Amino acid sequence: MKSKVKNPDIIIGIDPDCDRSGVAYLETGTKTLIPFNITFIQLIDYLRKVKRDSIAQNESVVVIVEAGWLNTISNYHNVTGRGCCRVAKNVGANHQVGKIIVEMARYYGFEVVEQKPFKKTWKGANGKITHDELAYFTNLEKKRTNQEERDAALIAWGYADFPIKLKV
Repeated sequence: MKSKVKNPDIIIGIDPDCDRSGVAYLETGTKTLIPFNITFIQLIDYLRKVKRDSIAQNESVVVIVEAGWLNTISNYHNVTGRGCCRVAKNVGANHQVGKIIVEMARYYGFEVVEQKPFKKTWKGANGKITHDELAYFTNLEKKRTNQEERDAALIAWGYADFPIKLKV
């Protein structure tokens, strides 16, 4: 689902997590991408600051949140027995964090898009995107990223509809 804001100045991609969510700040005019990860409380403070700054600078902002809860089947894991309960609990907790982030961002007045997770077609473990793959098409200056940061960056970059060029 696309937002009502056409060609936003800033896109904030968020990959929700119970401990530290991946966040990516993308300035669309310069294609400047800044991925990082922060706690839930830090994210709430960050969104408040982005909102204040965007009003002061007359910039449009869209927040894109990876919404795994939109999938018909939430997660596939090769886990059986008691491990299934732990995985289900963690997946449910992450989904709830994401839903609360969506609610808080809307409360702050952001246009928010709930984005279904992308298919895992990358070279990393379980088809996840690697740092090198992300850096290749975004010209990312950061030397290292974790999986949540990369997923958030991919969410923002994909929403901006910027090209994704893969190494051949």
